[in-house]
Amino acid sequence: MDKQPNRTSGSAGSTRGPRLTAEARKHSILAAARRAFIETGDMNGTTIRVIAEHGQISEGVIYRHFESKDQLFFEAVVEPLNEAVDELVAVAQMSDQTEPLTTERQAAMVDRLFAMLTSTLEEMLPLLGLVLFGDPAVAQRFYRENFAVAMDRLAAAWQEVGARHGFESPSFDVTARAVMGIALILALEAHHGTRFDRERALGLVAEGAIEGFFTSAQPARER
Repeated sequence: MDKQPNRTSGSAGSTRGPRLTAEARKHSILAAARRAFIETGDMNGTTIRVIAEHGQISEGVIYRHFESKDQLFFEAVVEPLNEAVDELVAVAQMSDQTEPLTTERQAAMVDRLFAMLTSTLEEMLPLLGLVLFGDPAVAQRFYRENFAVAMDRLAAAWQEVGARHGFESPSFDVTARAVMGIALILALEAHHGTRFDRERALGLVAEGAIEGFFTSAQPARER
């Protein structure tokens, strides 16, 4: 007797839910990849088969959307970073479109920026650790093509707002990197710290970003 083909092999078969759009399927695969990479803690040790199991799909479905595991890894890390930067850029661009950019609105915008960025980086920490402190070649590519680009996009958005208000500065690129660095440390504190007060920290860094983190040194009074 001929063996009947297994109609459910590599997929959920007749129990499969509604067909996803290509974009929705891609997001689903990226979510599964993030879970797999975080669970194994190793890019090289995480196979396409493992990712397929996490997504409850076949390996073939993954290869229809991604050419290689390297591409999948990069997009799994880059997607949430790009989404966060998209939102931050939109917030910056709209900051003075409906109402004048007052000191109060600027403070609220900076506070929101740090809160959003810190939350995103905290979610990404395991994957950021893999990509930034793993293979040096991978780290260099990710930093140059994605992380630095994200910070430059933030800098450009802030420069636009500054230009509309007659405030020109040659240091928006450095400011964007300082903000990203502060948010990364806050994310590490939130994730690993035992006595971290998120609200207090966010409020203080937002205030410091606007008013300066250090008070001016006063010369000692002569005796």
